[in-house]
Amino acid sequence: MKNAADLQPWDEHNRRLHAQVHPADWVNPAPAPRYNLVVIGGGTAGLVTAAGAAGLGAKVALIERHLLGGDCLNVGCVPSTALIRAARAAAEVRRAGDFGMRVAGEVSVDFAAVMERMRRLRADLSPHDSAQRFRELGVDVFIGDGKFTGRDTVQVGGATLRFAHAVIATGARAAAPAIPGLDTVPYLTNETLFSLTTLPKRLGVIGAGPIGCEMAQSFARFGAEVFLVESINGVLPREDRDAAMILQAALLRDGVKLLGGGKNLRLTKAPEGVRLLVESHGRDRDLVVDQLLLAVGRAPNVEGLGLEKAGVEFGKKGVVVDDNLRTTNPRVFACGDICSPYQFTHAADFMARIVIQNALFKGRKKASALVIPWCTYTAPEIAHVGLYPREAKAKGIELDTFTQQMGKVDRAILDGEDEGFVRVHVRKGTDEILGATIVAAHAGDLIGELSVAMTNRIGLGKIAGAIHPYPTQAEAIRKVGDLYNRTRLTPFVKSLFARWLAWRRR
Repeated sequence: MKNAADLQPWDEHNRRLHAQVHPADWVNPAPAPRYNLVVIGGGTAGLVTAAGAAGLGAKVALIERHLLGGDCLNVGCVPSTALIRAARAAAEVRRAGDFGMRVAGEVSVDFAAVMERMRRLRADLSPHDSAQRFRELGVDVFIGDGKFTGRDTVQVGGATLRFAHAVIATGARAAAPAIPGLDTVPYLTNETLFSLTTLPKRLGVIGAGPIGCEMAQSFARFGAEVFLVESINGVLPREDRDAAMILQAALLRDGVKLLGGGKNLRLTKAPEGVRLLVESHGRDRDLVVDQLLLAVGRAPNVEGLGLEKAGVEFGKKGVVVDDNLRTTNPRVFACGDICSPYQFTHAADFMARIVIQNALFKGRKKASALVIPWCTYTAPEIAHVGLYPREAKAKGIELDTFTQQMGKVDRAILDGEDEGFVRVHVRKGTDEILGATIVAAHAGDLIGELSVAMTNRIGLGKIAGAIHPYPTQAEAIRKVGDLYNRTRLTPFVKSLFARWLAWRRR
C-alpha cells in the first residue's frame, strides 16, 4: 500500500487514515543545518528510532515516501488482527451449543461489515503514527522519497539533509516467487488483501507460513471455500512439528482444504478467476478460485535509496549490518525488516532501541543479545522463543525437555480451550531455559513470561516457585516448572528423605 490510490475503498475511515499518515496538505519543514539522526522509513523501526531519539534531545529528521506506520498499521498486524478477531467471533458463535447456548437460525458473516470494522479501528489507531504527532514530538517530518547523495547527506523533495548519523528503516515488501504462470494472473498480497469488500466464494492461498495459515483459517471461518497450498514440509514448516500438526488439524476442522506438498504448481487465467494445477500427495489437482492470495516471500526495500553513494553494502537479504546494527558506512545504521531475519514489529521496536544507544551514545549493544519471541495468531495460537531442538543440536547443546499438556490445565478445560501444550527446553542438567513453544488459545500472551525468564536468566525451577492465580491458563507454565523440579528428586535424594522422615517418626 503506497498512497491514497491504494487505500480502497475510499470511505470515511480510509480518508481519516490517510489524513493522519500521509496528509495531502503537508508542508515539509526547512532543514536544520545538521541532524543528529536522519531516519529513512516511517514504519515501526523508523518511528521508534525517531521518537526515542527526539525524546532524548536529539535533532531528528524522519522521511517517509508512502504511509507512516508502515506495514504494521496499514497492511500488517493491525488489519490482520482485526480480521482474525472477527473470524474468532464467528467460530465462537458456531460453538455456542458446546456451552449450553442456543443460537436460532444459521450463523452468517457480514463480510463488508467485518472489513469496515477493520478500517475504522485502523483509522482509530493511526494518530499514534501520524505526521502531526511526530512534529509535536520535535521531529522534522519529511514526506517524499529520501535517498543518499553522499556518506553524510540525504536528499528529499529537493532539500539536502546533513547528518551525524542516519538510520535505514525502509522495511520489506511482499515478493513474487518463481511460480509458472504467476505473472499472467491477478493475485492478492498482504498489501492488497485488506482492500476487499466482498468475500471470495473460493480463495486460494499459496504459502502455509504464519500469514497464509492465519488468513486461510480466518476466511474459512467467514464462509469462503479455502484451498491452502502448503510446502513439502507441511504447515508452519519451521515450527515444532507437534505444534504444527495440532494447527493442521484445526485448519481441517475449520474447512480449509490442504493441498499438501505443493509440487509442480502452475497458474493460468480462467474466466471465473485463477486456475491452479498442483500435485498434492501424488494426486494431480485442477481447481479454479475467485481470488488468489500470495503469502510467501519478502523482498527488502533497498531500491532508490542511493546506498552506493553512501558506501552502504546491501544484497538480496537487505542492508548488511554488524551485531551493533552498523552498516559498512560507520555513520549509518539500519534496523527492522530491512536488515533482520526476524521480521516482527516487536523485533523492529527493540532493534530501534539498540540503534539509538549505539548511534547517539557510542554504545555497544548487540542485536544478538535480544530474546525475540513470536506468535502465529491462528486458533490455537503457536508461540515460540529461543532455540528449537534442531538448532540446539546443530550448536552441540544438549537439552532436557518438559511438556505440559493444556488438557491437564483446569482453566483450559473449563474454557473449552484444552488443545495444545507448553514445552520448555533447558540446558541438560540445569534449569537454564534455552527455548520454548506454546500451543494454546492465548499462546502469544503466555510466551511473555518465558521471554522475561530468559532475558533475566530466571531458571525454570524458580518459575515453579512463583505463585500463579488459579484458575488461569498461565498455570501451565508453573506446572512445567514443577515437572523440572521433580527431576531433582533423584533416587538417592528420595532415600535420604525417607530415612529422615522415618527417624522423625521415632
